Amino acid sequence: MATANPQRPEPQTLTWWPWEEQKRMWLRLYNAPRIFALAQRKETFATPHDVLLDNGAFRLLRFHRQTPASHKQPVLFCYALINRSYILDLQPDKSLVRQYLARGFEVYLVDWIPPAAPNPSLTLERYAWDLLGQAISSVLARHRGVSGLHLLGYCMGGTLSAMFTALRPELISTLTLLAAPIDFAAGDPLLARWADARHFDADSFIAAHGNCPAWFLQTCFLAMNPVQSLFEKNVALYEQMTDLGRVSNHFRLEHWVNDNVPIAGETFREFVKRLYQGNELVRGDFLLGARTVDLRRIVCPLLLLTASNDHLVPPGSTTRLAALAGSSDVAAKQIDAGHVGLVVSASAQRDFWPAATQWLADRSSPATVDGE
Repeated sequence: MATANPQRPEPQTLTWWPWEEQKRMWLRLYNAPRIFALAQRKETFATPHDVLLDNGAFRLLRFHRQTPASHKQPVLFCYALINRSYILDLQPDKSLVRQYLARGFEVYLVDWIPPAAPNPSLTLERYAWDLLGQAISSVLARHRGVSGLHLLGYCMGGTLSAMFTALRPELISTLTLLAAPIDFAAGDPLLARWADARHFDADSFIAAHGNCPAWFLQTCFLAMNPVQSLFEKNVALYEQMTDLGRVSNHFRLEHWVNDNVPIAGETFREFVKRLYQGNELVRGDFLLGARTVDLRRIVCPLLLLTASNDHLVPPGSTTRLAALAGSSDVAAKQIDAGHVGLVVSASAQRDFWPAATQWLADRSSPATVDGE
């Protein structure tokens, strides 16, 4: 009697896959009108909020809480000057804002307004000292008896946050940096190669364009990972067309990815020449106006959060601050994700951020009965 060949599929297996794939194809076609509608939706912040201040350069947002805060010190998010800050509150189940609200904090955010025209006064000093300082003072003015807040900076916003903390350490209770470039030579990043003074003349570029155009930034980001940007994500969308929830998530993120904004020319020039090309923060001779930014003056508890697959900011660029700062309480956490997945991936929301928010809660004072 013949024995069955374990490598040979049963007959029903041969016909089952085409039938299942055919059903999926028809479901994709059935969903197509609704998918088209989802592609047209342009949503920003997922959490209700108030605009406390709008000075033309930034809006200060305060997110609504359903219950009184359990911690005395508020949290202020400082995002980058690239793209839009609603990536921190992209959707209800992928929201960094809601992670900190759920942990019991009052949450504020600096929502940068992109420059409409070239403005020579919009320098790094203007952003990192004047404007970020205004936002911090406005938040602290709303919390009587609180001398410092928790500052959280993402990407370029983390660089600005580190600069401010080094200059005004008495106003910052803790500093959390997410994929923030500090050492611009660490990890030999592709952006640093492109910005090399031998290949890129920042002065001539800004002289020609005034501001750094949004299209230039978008082109650079696409070129860093063209296969994923132009092919893999579209294949993934095709596979997801049977699940409208996943399609909605896809288009929310795609809308943000393509929502690029220009960077003020003088700020871009300084960032390229003094940081990417000069690495002045690490060298210790970086100046904001007449103020020396000495990273050793960062003495508050410090949390450094990085992503192992980050092609924009290598983890070592952020964690270098541990050796440069004067903090005695330093923690570093890393996730297997990319620059954006650090915030919005399911694993980050499930495991990474609950631990990070707990770290902050452990370094906070309990709120008083009247919420102050």
